[in-house]
Amino acid sequence: MPSQVLKNAGDRPVAKRQKLSNGAERKRSTAEDSRIFTPFRTVGLVSSTPVPFTSIPLGKTSFQITTSVGRCLQTYDLKRGLNLVFLTRPQTPEKITATVAWKDKVFAAWGGCKSSQPGLWVFKRGKKVEELKIPGDLTQPINQIIIFGSWIVGRCHTRIEVWKSTTFEHYTTLYPTSTVGGGNELTAMCNMPTYLNKIFAGRTDGGMDIWNVSTGKIVYTVLPPSADCGAITAIQPSPALSLMAIAYSEGYIVIHDIRTDREKLRLHSDTTISSISFRTDGQGAGEDGRRDGVMATSGPTTGDITFWDLNKGGRVMGVLRGAHNPPAVTDSIVGGGVNKVEFLAGQPVIISSGLDNCLKSWIFDETPYSPIPRILHSRSGHAAPVTRLQFLPAEADGADTGGKWLLSAGKDRSLWGWSLRRDGQSTELSQGNIRKKAKKLGILANASLVNEPSASLEDLKAPEITCIASCLNRDGGMNAFAGTGPVWQKGNQRHQKAIDATQSGTTGWESVVTGHRGDHFARTWFWGRKRAGRWALETGDGAHVSSVAISPCGTFALVGSHAGGIDSFNLQSGMHRQRFPARLTPAQARKLKIDQLERGNNPSQGQANGSKRFQAGLGRHTEEVTGLVVDSLNKYVISCSLDGMVKFWDFATGSLVDELNWFPMTRITNIKYHAPSDLIALTCDDHSIRVVDIVTKKTIRELWGCEGNITDFSFSNDGRWIIAASKDCVIRIWDLPTGHLIDAIRTAKPCTALAFSSTGEFLATACGDSIGVDVWTNKTLFKHVPTRQISEKEIAEIEGPTVSGEGGHGLIDGAFGDDDEEPADSAPVQSADQLSDDMMTLSLVPKSRWQTLLHLDLIKQRNKPIEPPKAPEKAPFFLPSLENPQALPSIGPEEQQDNAAERSRIMKMNSVTSEGNFTVTLRNGRESLDYEPFIENLKTLSPSAADLEIRSLNAAEGSDELVAFVHALSSRLTQKRDYELVQAWMSVFLRLHNDSIALDPRLVEALKVWKDEQQKEGRRLGDLVGYCSGVVGFLRSPRT
Repeated sequence: MPSQVLKNAGDRPVAKRQKLSNGAERKRSTAEDSRIFTPFRTVGLVSSTPVPFTSIPLGKTSFQITTSVGRCLQTYDLKRGLNLVFLTRPQTPEKITATVAWKDKVFAAWGGCKSSQPGLWVFKRGKKVEELKIPGDLTQPINQIIIFGSWIVGRCHTRIEVWKSTTFEHYTTLYPTSTVGGGNELTAMCNMPTYLNKIFAGRTDGGMDIWNVSTGKIVYTVLPPSADCGAITAIQPSPALSLMAIAYSEGYIVIHDIRTDREKLRLHSDTTISSISFRTDGQGAGEDGRRDGVMATSGPTTGDITFWDLNKGGRVMGVLRGAHNPPAVTDSIVGGGVNKVEFLAGQPVIISSGLDNCLKSWIFDETPYSPIPRILHSRSGHAAPVTRLQFLPAEADGADTGGKWLLSAGKDRSLWGWSLRRDGQSTELSQGNIRKKAKKLGILANASLVNEPSASLEDLKAPEITCIASCLNRDGGMNAFAGTGPVWQKGNQRHQKAIDATQSGTTGWESVVTGHRGDHFARTWFWGRKRAGRWALETGDGAHVSSVAISPCGTFALVGSHAGGIDSFNLQSGMHRQRFPARLTPAQARKLKIDQLERGNNPSQGQANGSKRFQAGLGRHTEEVTGLVVDSLNKYVISCSLDGMVKFWDFATGSLVDELNWFPMTRITNIKYHAPSDLIALTCDDHSIRVVDIVTKKTIRELWGCEGNITDFSFSNDGRWIIAASKDCVIRIWDLPTGHLIDAIRTAKPCTALAFSSTGEFLATACGDSIGVDVWTNKTLFKHVPTRQISEKEIAEIEGPTVSGEGGHGLIDGAFGDDDEEPADSAPVQSADQLSDDMMTLSLVPKSRWQTLLHLDLIKQRNKPIEPPKAPEKAPFFLPSLENPQALPSIGPEEQQDNAAERSRIMKMNSVTSEGNFTVTLRNGRESLDYEPFIENLKTLSPSAADLEIRSLNAAEGSDELVAFVHALSSRLTQKRDYELVQAWMSVFLRLHNDSIALDPRLVEALKVWKDEQQKEGRRLGDLVGYCSGVVGFLRSPRT
């Protein structure tokens, strides 16, 4: 195809030959890269996998905690408040299955879950430094790693691999003895101090083998205490010599003396124990906490941590209820349970991690003594998939936070604020003191000494968030008055609301409003204080909340319901202000009834002067309100519904102003508003996006291409693009001015939520069942992207962002990209001076050049010297004077004769050779009737040179230079080219040769021809401009 275009181009000039690539290269580029967005990183993951964390002490008081988040490790510094310090790169090829920290290195085992070859990598300060050799016959995952002495030991399902810690060479493989029923599967492993070269491996049949890794032989097997104990789930050596704690799947916990092979203590738990840890600071046990012997246990079936006093036969000294979310009974999407607890060496601090994507540190208070620790630090994220995303808008004072903060809501009933600049600032918005409320309700019982299953703290949170609205114009920051009552006050409580409203008037009020699943209350939030707000806004019809919005001024919140109602509330006072449509007074109701009778029961609307008129109190949506927006001037409220209606309400009166009826053609599922352009975009159940101008109420674009229901969409910050995600696992980007699909990204799982930052830097997405938020950078900030329509075959299939940011690009990386890359299937660009013979074309000459020509006399007068030049100052005394100048050498007679001969030859030359290019091209054009070279030469002259040439035209009788010049301008005007230059040149010509016009009849006739052509072209342009202005006025008129 490109070759055909080149062949048919004819003699037209080619401005630039763009790069053409073969089909293989084009296929590779479209499959691996997006034209607009590039992966950046994933935020919100802390401890999202069942792999337990690992810790390492740095000195006596500082510790580093390393967690696994899939194919990457994250290291936190406890001394800095669990601040993130390292991310490992490169990512492992498959998910990490086990980790261990040793000295200044972290070992990570990965892969082997699908009969593939596993791997074992070594990282140091986040960088890969070594890779251990894996036996060729190993196809099982390495589930646990321990390092002691000179050995690195990895536990698989049915084998144990041993490496040397000094050289990282593989040493041997240990195979447990097979038993009837498959009891040789390994479930736990550890080593014990002072037991040289010995490891302890627990099995599913309840036995524990003691191996000598140096000789590769079993030294001894510890049998289970009874036949009904079940499999070993956890083993941990105690601080006391030769004592080992062994946990069984049936709830038994045995303290066993390894040296004598005797049971010292047996305890029982109602839940399965998967992690055991001992306190090593010599405190915590006894009535006053002054004795040693504290053990902590936890399991994946609850979110509790149990503390045992092992003195005097052992007892439960306390239960930390709700340390982590318990696993959901009915909904497996929300993660929960504790996968590991660990006392820090010599410290009254315990670290815990759970499947709720949370890492916490707890500290025991010595004065007053408490057997239950309190929270010290916490790093967490969503425990369930993310369902809603929204970038916070910029503040009214112009603070530099635009595009920094991202709000996300998940199925775990939480609302998070993520900082894209500093990870440590990310936080969950508080919903009040949940633990205190749980104690009052009896869910958390500190005095309880039995480990009965506890209720979930999540049950005390607000229901799952389904919609978010925010505006920071009236946000008070940290100084905002949070009220004196409880959070989310329900009911009128007018006296309390009046007090809170008065005090918050000087400090600011809530700036975020959320709607919740299955709840008829919308809730407010303080963004500056990162906590729940004062008001719970109830729908007027008692139906569940379906959509929310905040006015641009930040004062009013609007709530839409599943039954079609819309209510407005004042955020400062929490009071109800308006209903859409507004309630009727008794007099209005009587008048409406009379009008209905007169109109024959057709009350919806009437016609008056060609415009729609709606009865007061009518126009309510008949089905769920799926979207609400308020225009930038607080003049209109725009709502959409599943009934296929888009309604425009008067913000002040609540009356219906206009509506668009798309029923039964389609049902509307969502709405977005772009304030600078006054455009709204609406998604429909027919997989389309319709863009409407709210001034004219006209549909200006319909965007098609999604092959599944649209889950979420957004305008770009400049309103030029619409980015939409659908259930066909594709994120599409349309260019609004052209209506073209200019880019598309195919993801591994359907994108459920997306948001575009107000600065245009980032695109945030949430895909499938992921609990993290993927962030993409916008390459068009530094690189041009063509608006050419792409096909479905050109959809980019790329991997999404990762936690480590590997494979992605930072925002500034786009500035150093290859800007010379052109679309692979583009043909050579044709260069045309005139697109059409019927189109008036301006020249490419700079505007300053022909404007200067028109006012050249004025410019010369202005630049004329004010005073005559002054005589130069006398030379300094130290310079020689020229009072007696030397005589110049005289010219001899022979030289004088040579000069005279030269002058005679010059005078005898043809006078044509002294003519300039201006005169020659003008004469040639007159003879050939082709003035193109003359015009092109005149366009290259400077303003002063062009003025001189026009001034020097021969006006003597018999000369036809003036007539030829007018004919040249007339021919250019006939060709509809260089319109502004022709006008400027003619203006200068008439001013300079005005006296010669009346003396030359041929010149008068030529000027008449030019005048007729000028008037003809002027009338044509006037008609076109009038027609275009009329069409634009018709389209923008609200009456059409």
